[in-house]
Amino acid sequence: MTTTEFQALKAFSARVGADPLLVQAAGGNTSIKIDGVMWIKASGTWLKDALTKDIFVPLDMASLSKALGEDSPDCESCLSFVRQDLNALGLRPSIETSVHGLMPQKVVAHVHCVNTIAWAIREDAEEQLSKLLQGFNWSFIPYARPGLQLSRSIRNHLKPGSDVMVLENHGLAVAADSVADADALMQKVVKSLQCSIRQFPPPDIASLNEICVGTAYQPATDMEAHAPAMELVALQLGCRHVYYPDHVVFLGTSVPTELTSGAAAVAVPGKGVLVRKDAKPSVEPMLRCLGDVFKRVGGNANLKALTPDEIDQLLNWDAEKYRQTLKQP
Repeated sequence: MTTTEFQALKAFSARVGADPLLVQAAGGNTSIKIDGVMWIKASGTWLKDALTKDIFVPLDMASLSKALGEDSPDCESCLSFVRQDLNALGLRPSIETSVHGLMPQKVVAHVHCVNTIAWAIREDAEEQLSKLLQGFNWSFIPYARPGLQLSRSIRNHLKPGSDVMVLENHGLAVAADSVADADALMQKVVKSLQCSIRQFPPPDIASLNEICVGTAYQPATDMEAHAPAMELVALQLGCRHVYYPDHVVFLGTSVPTELTSGAAAVAVPGKGVLVRKDAKPSVEPMLRCLGDVFKRVGGNANLKALTPDEIDQLLNWDAEKYRQTLKQP
């Protein structure tokens, strides 16, 4: 696919994917509907690579729309709707394909915007967002695991004419009939959802280097990834609970504070974060995301963490297991 609009989508995707305040690691996805085919970012690929790699997979839009309307189990993976004749690389659709299929607009962009997440994990998220998004055609979608469950939640709560969705404990989706309009809408929404940012102390790299001598760990290379260890609320809430799907997928059910755990990352209180030397490339971006979210969450906010059942659904979901097995850049 080489249309001008598709090339514009690639450029937009690469720019959004390179912004850690919008997308982290393999998270987030974009799509475009052209001549009955929806091209969507493939599972496990990184949006930032959109201009240099083939990361989009084609789906038959008519079949997908029919299945979504019938609540078909095939919408769990959406593999049945892939146009294999156009899918030379054998890519697999994003686990969030239903978000794109249920929005009728030509272009859809779904991001894990940290400002959005900071609002969407609050107990009073819908109330607060209603004040911030006045004037937008938006819908609040209660949390559901991506896939068929999220499809049902969107169908039940997407208001007619909506071109903005805030997914509880998850992120933001915007839609428009051109890439330029989707880009402009996203920028406008993100600006409306900006939070005040709390300042955290810098990490103590010297102490971290001493702590990890002779271990399988090293200090996080991204200085922003140390934030979860540098502030009490982030340590007590952010490191002990899970508030959005990609956290549990890439960081586990918690970020421990002791080095004996064997975890991908360890938050050393008041010092910084240690990361296993063999950790996947997604770990540090997700640590930064956690810090960025909690820099925007006030200490008095009542937060809604994912429940043990919701976490279990993610950990034992075949689509997520597949995404984690993919070779990462």
